[in-house]
Amino acid sequence: QVQLVESGGGVVQPGGSLRLSCAAARSVRRNARGWYRQAPGKERELVAGITSGGTTTYGDSVKGRFTISRDNAKNTVYLQMNSLKPEDTAAYYCNTRPVRFSWGQGTQVTVSS
Repeated sequence: QVQLVESGGGVVQPGGSLRLSCAAARSVRRNARGWYRQAPGKERELVAGITSGGTTTYGDSVKGRFTISRDNAKNTVYLQMNSLKPEDTAAYYCNTRPVRFSWGQGTQVTVSS
């Protein structure tokens, strides 16, 4: 069974916005979570993290543009992505932090003119 399901990706122009969602199964519980991304030919990297209590951290490349949040009642984590740049193009994945679950299919974000 898939325990973490990402959604909300799409194709947007530079400067646009997207809101990603990560729905987690009950078995994931209320752990610290993270959004990760992987562009073609590059390593997967951490984009943003959030603790069970709501403390957040961001990668330098997205700080000030992305916001991670969570709704524990829904066991869902979100990533609000603003001022998107072509360099943000990647497949985005969610997981715990540290990573404890298998990677899902992710959701594709493409920023292009």
